[in-house]
Amino acid sequence: MKIKTTSIRPFIGAQNFEISRSFYKDLGFEEVELFPNMSFFKTQEGLGFYLQDAYVKDWIDNTMIFLEVEDVQDCWDNLLSLDLTSKYKNAKLVPIRNHDWGRECFLHDPSGILWHFGEFFKS
Repeated sequence: MKIKTTSIRPFIGAQNFEISRSFYKDLGFEEVELFPNMSFFKTQEGLGFYLQDAYVKDWIDNTMIFLEVEDVQDCWDNLLSLDLTSKYKNAKLVPIRNHDWGRECFLHDPSGILWHFGEFFKS
């Protein structure tokens, strides 16, 4: 790619927009409301995604987001402390797995979107 890029922002859907908004705020993202049916959620570093009040089962069931983190163990401990699986029906955590490229854990949001939180091995 020969152009300078500054961010990448996927669009994701929600089976229940209000529940998903609450989930992502509890997860630690900052919400910027854009329209009644769409918000931008961002990290302190400015990484983010658009959440839409739109649900297409096949789309949601096949949506995965990989978020690279500095320390997957710290991320896992933080995810556990948030108690999201008790607060949100269908939210699911999957413990850290080790791979030849690094380590990752997983979080399913209330709609079923699969988040990978991964740490690459440093060479």
